[in-house]
Amino acid sequence: MLAICKDNLMAVIRYSRFAKLTDMHIHILGICGTFMAGLAILAKKQGYHVTGSDAATYPPMSTQLEQLGIECYSGYNNANLMPSIDKVLIGNALSRGNPEVEAILNQGLPYLSGPQWLAEEVLAKYHVLAVAGTHGKTTTSSMLTWILEACGQKPGFLIGGVPENFGISARLGEGNYFVVEADEYDTAFFDKRSKFLHYRPRTLVLNNLEFDHADIFPDLAAIQRQCHHLIRTVPSHGLIIYKNQEVAIDGVLEQGCWTPRQTFGAGNSDWFAKSVTPDHRHFEVWFQNQLMGEVNWDLMGQHNIDNALAAIASAYHVDVPVEYACAALGRFQNVKRRLELRGVVNGISVYDDFAHHPTAISVTLQGLRQRVGQNKIIAVLEPRSNTMRMGIHKAELASALKEADVVILYQPENLNWALSEVSESLSNAQVFNQVAALIDHLVSIARCHDQILIMSNGSFENIHNRLLRALKT
Repeated sequence: MLAICKDNLMAVIRYSRFAKLTDMHIHILGICGTFMAGLAILAKKQGYHVTGSDAATYPPMSTQLEQLGIECYSGYNNANLMPSIDKVLIGNALSRGNPEVEAILNQGLPYLSGPQWLAEEVLAKYHVLAVAGTHGKTTTSSMLTWILEACGQKPGFLIGGVPENFGISARLGEGNYFVVEADEYDTAFFDKRSKFLHYRPRTLVLNNLEFDHADIFPDLAAIQRQCHHLIRTVPSHGLIIYKNQEVAIDGVLEQGCWTPRQTFGAGNSDWFAKSVTPDHRHFEVWFQNQLMGEVNWDLMGQHNIDNALAAIASAYHVDVPVEYACAALGRFQNVKRRLELRGVVNGISVYDDFAHHPTAISVTLQGLRQRVGQNKIIAVLEPRSNTMRMGIHKAELASALKEADVVILYQPENLNWALSEVSESLSNAQVFNQVAALIDHLVSIARCHDQILIMSNGSFENIHNRLLRALKT
């Protein structure tokens, strides 16, 4: 009888979790969205033949898919639905009237949402660690994943961005853990629950909670209700880790909670930071008034210290020693499009950031200010999100941008209100409606040591590369 050592047997079992004996073809609608692109990667690694469609493609997601040999069609068309397709995953950006959606329904093709497929095909095999909240989900998820990786756990993950430590937004794990960025946005046109209700986490982080996604939620109470449904899915032997002194989160927990809880952040929290240097590059980690470790890293801002505390607490729940987690964060490389330095030309630094909510804009600017001191910050903002386009947060934008020395606002064609309503409240602001003219203006005013911070949750017409080229001429 063939003898197989225990370690080799466990490796075989882990590998066979996802081994496929079929050439099943999955087609993904909205494949270049951060979440759906992650599903495409996971499906490809499971052995599926994967194709997809999207209205437009741009890095970093399009680059990942191309490198994996996943064919993507630009635009939605009935012809994209080849006879070989066995199953269709439909992203939440798709709705009735889309030609491929209509063809799927008319042809009776089997379809389901991305979150449902993820839950059934991937997450059911793991201890799930989910990171939810209005801000910081991507960064905190990336920190947690890197901590587990650095400590030998080889976790699976699906993150709404590209962590620099991994260079990819999703992968299947070889161990027992899977980290998922738990988005509150709706699941699909046929399933209006929040995506995170499918994930069934054992470890849950609630970073913070504010009103957002005004295109699907009428008010903050509606988001709180979805978060309460999420809390209902966390087992009693799990753990909920949440930001202290967050009134909106307190309101969620008051609706009912059956799981042990720990807090992080300011005030009388279980997890808190001390001895924080002015540039936030060093801080001590304390748990229940006991010093547990120290972090020395290169990230900016108090918000990232809070993200780190949540990640450390989550890893501690799955038995990662705090000192190991702190050491891992010292090698953390952040996420693409989170205060990502895209280049320096003639002493002028150009940053890319995903900020698209007033709170995120404010903390991003504060973090940059703490790092660069009195150097001039030129903030460039494209208000592109659905909530921004509706004008829900326009009254808060001027205050959110106050840390910048110069403010440049881009007025896209599909914005339902005039950015002059913001610029008139700021003495240092200008509005542009053409990216080329905006770039010319930046080149004319930027000087050595200036910091240009470009904020958008879209491609912004490739402004970063175009600006860097223009600065060289």
